[in-house]
Amino acid sequence: MVHRLREAGLTVRGIEAGGDVGGTWYWNRYPGARCDIPSLLYSYTWSDEVRKSWRWSEKYATQPEILAYAEHVADLYGLRGAYLFDTRVTSAVFDDASGRWVVETDRGDRLEATFCIMATGCLSVPRGLDLPGADAFEGDVHVTGLWPHEGVDFTGKRVAIVGAGSSAIQSMPLIAQDADQVYLFQRTPNFSLPALNAPLTEAEQAEFDAGFETYVDLIRRGEPGIPLPPADWVPSDEELAQLTPLLWNGWALISCAQIPNLARDERTNHAASEYVRARIREIVADPATAEKLVPRDFPITTKRACVDTDYYASFNRPNVTLVDLRETPLEGVTAKGVKTSDREYAVDVIVGAMGFDAMTGALLRMDVRGRDGRRLRDAWAEGPKTYLGLAMAGFPNLFTITGPGSPSVLSNMLVSCETHVDWIADAIAHVRATGAATMEATAQAQDAWVAHVNEQADKTLFPRAASWYMGANVPGKPRVFMPYVGERYKARCDEIAARGYEGFALNP
Repeated sequence: MVHRLREAGLTVRGIEAGGDVGGTWYWNRYPGARCDIPSLLYSYTWSDEVRKSWRWSEKYATQPEILAYAEHVADLYGLRGAYLFDTRVTSAVFDDASGRWVVETDRGDRLEATFCIMATGCLSVPRGLDLPGADAFEGDVHVTGLWPHEGVDFTGKRVAIVGAGSSAIQSMPLIAQDADQVYLFQRTPNFSLPALNAPLTEAEQAEFDAGFETYVDLIRRGEPGIPLPPADWVPSDEELAQLTPLLWNGWALISCAQIPNLARDERTNHAASEYVRARIREIVADPATAEKLVPRDFPITTKRACVDTDYYASFNRPNVTLVDLRETPLEGVTAKGVKTSDREYAVDVIVGAMGFDAMTGALLRMDVRGRDGRRLRDAWAEGPKTYLGLAMAGFPNLFTITGPGSPSVLSNMLVSCETHVDWIADAIAHVRATGAATMEATAQAQDAWVAHVNEQADKTLFPRAASWYMGANVPGKPRVFMPYVGERYKARCDEIAARGYEGFALNP
């Protein structure tokens, strides 16, 4: 975004809480952290210079390599000079008199700007260890989303991991290799698919490069960039039996997309869910532990499927114990460890892997106010409301990258970011070209889009899961399905722009 706006001749100031570029990959440094999209796809498409000067080493890149990639892009384009690092925005207020945004930070900065763009990320506010008695614990506490940059030595330690989502699933096998004992406290088991990670070969890189122009053309047209089955294909039982093993071929989320209407058709989803359940039972030696790890409460993919290396197999280690919080509910933290209704588990380290305040958390932690001083947290008291996931009624010249109401977290995030960056840059150019002072989503367009987002979600199996897509992992958060699951999202956005930014009011 900074690069696009500077190219357009605008003065840009970025404000970043981290000490450098990288976003989620700056903060999430826990053992095993890596992308769940193949590295070749988890890459920018907007710069030939970046593409030709970088080579991924593995099919699924690790956090250090992804962070190095972000740093490489920042170096190529000299982006760091545009940023205030180690700085948090405390408020962003639209001044009705001047028609400008006033942004204040925790370091005392006060900046004014015509446009304000929130690139705060969908998973950037991790839940801390917000359990009763946590402050009394005498050992070390680490949260996966705020991992120490110097790393953590688990050698010989007794470790409690609280949570069973993606970061726990990625980190536990590596922690268990060093720790004396690991207790994983699970409330709800998740579906996890094997990464079967491996070094990228020259042949694989060459094959991707040969098809790159076609891949980019598909993305620019709003297509996924990978082959998908026909939407109207209803596979027979025999065909389903051939499709479900794709989930175990190492392509994980990509394989999910190869099974037609997996998140929409109950029969297809049941077959896929049963296939994964059977694999868990095959891998985990103890039948009782295996059954506790088998997800039953939601259809597969209605929570983002995890991608792992040796997660289920790690429960066969003698130093790994699964604690089922449905059998013995968690009561809190003591000075010596974690207490359930059954017993106290004495540990030296507690790892909090309790997820994020997804999609809205970072935006609502700031004091964002639009026209007439209306607070964003009041506008979103019953759940987030946006137009296209890009803008909000009553908040002129304020844009959100991968905001609620867009596909974002259901997609390849880098591609989603590029889509929004291009759209916002073009919208700002349109405002400047017309001589308008502000661009603002209308209430009517926003209401219609929110209704459409909900209507599309109701056509799927997604609402059946108590997921972070629904805000269900954060106590007190409104239960609203936040991403957009409809078709032709990019095409819709492009058509709206082509019709003179239909649904937006341009004010003099």
